[in-house]
Amino acid sequence: MRETDGLRAGPASQQGMRRANLALVLGVIASARRSRAEVAAESGLTRAAVSSLAEELIAAELVVEEGPAAPSGKVGRPGTALGLNPEGPAGLGAEIGVEHLGACVVDLRGDVRAWRRQEIRNRDRRPAAVMADLAELLRRAVADAGLRPAGLMLAVPGLVGDGGGVLQRAANLGWEDVSLAAELRLALRAANAEALAELPVGADNEANLGGLAELWLGGAPEHFLHVSAEAGVGSAIVVGGRLMRGAHGYAGELGHVPVRPDGPLCACGAYGCLEQYAGETAVMRAAGLEGVRGDWVALLAERAEAGDEDVREALGGAGSALGVASAGAVNLLDPAEVVLGGGYARLAPWLLPGMRAELAARVTVRPWSDERLTVSRLGRRGPLLGAAVGVVRAIVADPGRLDA
Repeated sequence: MRETDGLRAGPASQQGMRRANLALVLGVIASARRSRAEVAAESGLTRAAVSSLAEELIAAELVVEEGPAAPSGKVGRPGTALGLNPEGPAGLGAEIGVEHLGACVVDLRGDVRAWRRQEIRNRDRRPAAVMADLAELLRRAVADAGLRPAGLMLAVPGLVGDGGGVLQRAANLGWEDVSLAAELRLALRAANAEALAELPVGADNEANLGGLAELWLGGAPEHFLHVSAEAGVGSAIVVGGRLMRGAHGYAGELGHVPVRPDGPLCACGAYGCLEQYAGETAVMRAAGLEGVRGDWVALLAERAEAGDEDVREALGGAGSALGVASAGAVNLLDPAEVVLGGGYARLAPWLLPGMRAELAARVTVRPWSDERLTVSRLGRRGPLLGAAVGVVRAIVADPGRLDA
């Protein structure tokens, strides 16, 4: 399960056509509440067809009648407005971070109905142990929301292959070749959450899901580079409103772009990677806080706000390194914006000066302007929101999948 890219072409069977028309009608209703007549006019379907499809969507608890539609100016009584059902199938998102776990439930309208976050050190823990804690967190979030999830998407800090089921490598967790869906289903069954264990489960890199959240919820343009951090440094490349994944699904590993080829050895095996200058361990070391436990982003932000010169200098150096790597990406991809997200959004006041200076000096594809470097409004919530909202968008794009 990946981000919604639209319906795939298939045989023009009657069942396939009806499934496509269900998606068409639901997509119109999802854009704004509409009467049946308005849906027919916008979709190009007949009123009779729309009425039949609407009844099917109501029976599936995807759509509800919301009272009289807005006056259309035509003679006669206004029709009944149709809208997405806030009590219908929901999207369930999960997140495994190096220092935390997260769970989120959003309804069909994209409203957050439950949000849970647990601070816990997951580095070098066995996947089964982490999944056991995550399963309990998911079970509690679903109970909080009181909704029936239709799917589950997991955000992870590592390389996830094309199928979305196997984590190839997560250096900051110490994991390799982990079957995420299988491990999570085992943990959910052990937590007596059988219904959740039967859900379709997908997984994606946290930076990708954060980038998609910026596209869907954060007001980002159709072409942008999303640069984010938790323990490591990641990015998402969005081109034409679509996530660019690369040939094997691994595009966006900005943290392992060398900014100083003669620099220190990185966990990935290369030298001078961006993570060695702008990742958690590097910045904490430069700030004189190596070995201090807790939320590194909050700690650095608090000390920088208090005027700690060592912390401010460390963040300034990280910003310069981010600017060097981002400038190379801008020259290669020509995005409309570079969006600073994840933990970097909280640290933006001290990162931005160095980034702006390097971007201005190094971007050559066209004159750089500071307005093209923006800060995410979603911040560290992005990956988990992207996971949960992605499930909902998949339902709206193909409601027939619920019966498949």
